[in-house]
Amino acid sequence: MNQTIKEKLAVLPAQPGCYLMKDKNNTVIYVGKSKMLKNRVRSYFTGANDQKTQRLVQEINDFEYIITTSEIEALILEMNLIKKYDPKYNVMLKDDKSYPYLKITSERHPRLLITRKVKRDKGKYFGPYPNVSAARETKKLLDRLYPLRKCNNPPGRYCLYYHMGQCLACSEEPASKMEYDRIVQSITSFLHGGFKEIKKDLQAKMYEASEQLNFERAQELRDQIQHIEVVMEQQKMTLNDNVDRDVFGYSYDKGWMCVQVFFIRQGKLIERDVAVFPFFDDPEDTFTSYIGRFYLHQHHPKPKQIFVPIGMDTELLKELLEIDVHTPYRGRKKELVELAMENAKASLKEKFSIIERDEERTIVAVEKLGEALNIETPHRIEAFDNSNIQGTDPVSAMVVFTDGKPNKKEYRKYKIRDVEGPDDYETMREVIRRRYTRVLKESLPLPDLIVIDGGKGQMGAALDVLENELGVYIPLCGLAKDDKHKTSELLYGDPPMVIPLSRKSQEFYLVQRIQDEVHRFAISFHRQLRGKSLFQSELDKVPGVGEKRRKLLLTHFKSVSEIKSASIQDLTKLGIPTNIAEEILTHLNEKKEE
Repeated sequence: MNQTIKEKLAVLPAQPGCYLMKDKNNTVIYVGKSKMLKNRVRSYFTGANDQKTQRLVQEINDFEYIITTSEIEALILEMNLIKKYDPKYNVMLKDDKSYPYLKITSERHPRLLITRKVKRDKGKYFGPYPNVSAARETKKLLDRLYPLRKCNNPPGRYCLYYHMGQCLACSEEPASKMEYDRIVQSITSFLHGGFKEIKKDLQAKMYEASEQLNFERAQELRDQIQHIEVVMEQQKMTLNDNVDRDVFGYSYDKGWMCVQVFFIRQGKLIERDVAVFPFFDDPEDTFTSYIGRFYLHQHHPKPKQIFVPIGMDTELLKELLEIDVHTPYRGRKKELVELAMENAKASLKEKFSIIERDEERTIVAVEKLGEALNIETPHRIEAFDNSNIQGTDPVSAMVVFTDGKPNKKEYRKYKIRDVEGPDDYETMREVIRRRYTRVLKESLPLPDLIVIDGGKGQMGAALDVLENELGVYIPLCGLAKDDKHKTSELLYGDPPMVIPLSRKSQEFYLVQRIQDEVHRFAISFHRQLRGKSLFQSELDKVPGVGEKRRKLLLTHFKSVSEIKSASIQDLTKLGIPTNIAEEILTHLNEKKEE
């Protein structure tokens, strides 16, 4: 703990508010809230913490806080700060999707559609359906049952759906408004739970068709009944009041939390949402913050009511969400909440092994790599590789790994400008110079470790630029390969020495993944450039000739050889300036003489 943090901890207020933890680059890595800032922030730096929280604390170089007048204000501020800074240790719900609705249009010949936008257009909307496949299957079923318009054909011009009995709009005498109103009312009744009566009616028609030996019609009706059973009756967990609800349950252990949400629509459980994430604050506060972001920042549709477990501050959530928040204490509703809690506990237990395995491959491997190199944990690693074929189209590429995982948004490609021929050392000098000159100029975060795909020569070239030209001192290691082009040795130090890593260790697998990824990225970029160069014309090398003029010339003269035989006047007739026409003919004829 540095002196700045000690001094700030001593003067923390005993008031509600938010706090922002920052790393050595002044980047916000965690945002939290508390009823009492003094106690919450101090708890990170005193007493025993689990391993996950210890990692967070090790990265904290400074913090700041914002006092609020109430807990609800702190909760809203926390959500806004998380959205603004996207801290790596906070849970962020990345799903921005909007859920689909079924819509009956208000046109003269109504249509049944699936839409994700609710507009004030006099249409009838049903939903939302968190399960998009359920919405599609429901629409397919309703299309079979009710012959609303499926086409844009004028009356008398029949469509395929008309011959199938599923479209009334294109018949010679279109259905009246009264007939359409009856169909719309039937669909509305169906979607509001009236499908049981419709199912009985279809069963009666099926038996009647069977008695009349019309087995084809009976089979068609039987299929429609089966679709109703699959789409509308596959969930047996129901509530009789048909109120749209979301039921929340959660479980936590070892610094991880699982939240389960059951979506109840028209009294039926139609879908669930599961999230597993690390947390650092009070479990109830974390759960409350999650629910707030679930609706307010990720735009999940709000139902009429949500159920939460015993012990939650329902008044706080009511004020935040402006909907009814209830804790059931008995009956079927309480069983639903308990079932959500039980599912959360089971999911957390099931995923712990996956989480632990992922940590072993990533952050734990990063920590052990830092120990092997005797440096601080390299949370941010930048790796470089060069690619060329006998000096043609030379390129370099950089990949970034954050806490052992590829951060593809920060990958960079470099076309080599100043190096001629296959000079790997000078290529490395150029790309390192360009990368870190920009980093220093724009105050971008410096890496904790630089990885060079190469041996002592490439390492020396990179270190010379960093230390002697730019005055930057960053740990740098090299990765040598064996005869089979596989990761062989990790080199580090001055002079470079082999760092012994077990071939079966996670830290070795990590550097292997880094080397494979940067090599893949460089090769793919090089192939992309080579593919473009294969289609280049000699005209592309003439100053003043771009894509438009090249196409104009080749369209008119058909080939480069015909352009060589043309006169300056022939070219200027096409609108090409005299000086550029002279340049074209000079270049092409010099090429011919060679």
